[in-house]
Amino acid sequence: MRSDRPLVLIRGGGDLATGTAARLHRCGFDVVVTEIAKPIAVRRLVALAEAVYTGEVHIEDLLGRRVEDLATVPRVLEEGVIPVLVDPAAACRRSLQPQVLVDGRMHKALPEIGMEAAPLVIGLGPGFTAGLDCHAVIETNRGHNLGRVYWEGSAEADTAVPEEVADYDVDRVLRAPNTGQFEGRMPLGSIVREGEVIAAVDGIPLEAPFDGALRGLLHSGLEVEVGMKVGDLDPRGESSYCYQISDKSLAVGGGVIEAILSRPQFRVRLGG
Repeated sequence: MRSDRPLVLIRGGGDLATGTAARLHRCGFDVVVTEIAKPIAVRRLVALAEAVYTGEVHIEDLLGRRVEDLATVPRVLEEGVIPVLVDPAAACRRSLQPQVLVDGRMHKALPEIGMEAAPLVIGLGPGFTAGLDCHAVIETNRGHNLGRVYWEGSAEADTAVPEEVADYDVDRVLRAPNTGQFEGRMPLGSIVREGEVIAAVDGIPLEAPFDGALRGLLHSGLEVEVGMKVGDLDPRGESSYCYQISDKSLAVGGGVIEAILSRPQFRVRLGG
């Protein structure tokens, strides 16, 4: 790793974690992402997790690349590319020794790795308690506190209700109609009409509840459970939004940067 740049290890490559990676990368940090073998990121067009399936992924000005050999990480970083490792337990932290670890998996449950993982450990959203299992928590709920850094306590509880967009909230999230193998029927970014079949689970169709742009969809072949989030439909009907990191993800990423730069040792290393 480059000695003049702090290394940030991000657990998870979904859309919120990717927004965080984007802001850190653009601000001069080295970023490495870890994922599971079969990521379940829904907004795949803006998720670094997609590199696990495709080898490389372009998201706005970012390039993420799946890396098989930990020894190649420094070279990939030198190229200005974000390495993506299949490493569910983030075991690579022992070799990479990141200055910052960000848990962006959005598990909404107690993490299995605590504050000992890095000099600065940051948790995104509910499930973390600052001062107990991480140093800082970033608010991920829409509203007045989005992106706020908590050095004590926890983020707001998960409401299980997605943000409202153009008068739609719960209906925007597409959920599996039954348990089985998922099959996508339309490409991401498509404009779909109410009643069109977007996907199926073991042959049971999943229809569009309203007209909109297909912003997210799981990979075909994944095993899903009934009620599991499998897609995201945007009622604004603007295809270009499907390819852009969201304002929410960037706000969360801004909170991560604030948490890091409030530590003088990191400002010094960046020449601030």
